[in-house]
Amino acid sequence: MISYAPMWNTMKQKGATTYTLRNKGADSNISGSTILRLQKNESVSTNTLNSLCKILDCPLSDIAEYVPD
Repeated sequence: MISYAPMWNTMKQKGATTYTLRNKGADSNISGSTILRLQKNESVSTNTLNSLCKILDCPLSDIAEYVPD
């Protein structure tokens, strides 16, 4: 399973909120429904992951991690 727990920790460290993702993500298609998918650890596209890395200025490992089922 892919977990987005690292993203929430990264956001906390950087003082970012879901509002930040939606506003800075306007050009990157980070919608409210995408944020809900992230909160539920559901799948998102690699384009979304790329946008999150840009918005939060961090590597992918600060966004997602693999957790064995």
